[in-house]
Amino acid sequence: MEVIVAVIVGILFAVGIYLILTQDLLRIVLGTSLLTHAVHLLLMTMAMLKTGSAPLLGRGAEDIVDPLPQALILTSIVINFGITAFFLVLSYRAYQKLDTTDMERMRSESSRHRGRSQ
Repeated sequence: MEVIVAVIVGILFAVGIYLILTQDLLRIVLGTSLLTHAVHLLLMTMAMLKTGSAPLLGRGAEDIVDPLPQALILTSIVINFGITAFFLVLSYRAYQKLDTTDMERMRSESSRHRGRSQ
């Protein structure tokens, strides 16, 4: 099972990096979101995909699951949600101001705006 999840993590990393290297701003936001999901799966796989009981149930439980990776992943999901929302608002604001989501056109538009203000 870990091998399948490791292959999925590799695919998610590859697709996320490909999207980050494109010119479109929304694809860059989607790529960062995919990279964080790949990191979540990587953390879960590194902690070994275990089944068992909670560590605080009692002395009779022999197979227990480590709660630390689950807590790290949950915290990372919340942070990812906030960052993705911020990136989407930032890209929408940039689109409103510059009328494009293409990074090259944004650079030329922002340099043109900078030249007018000086």
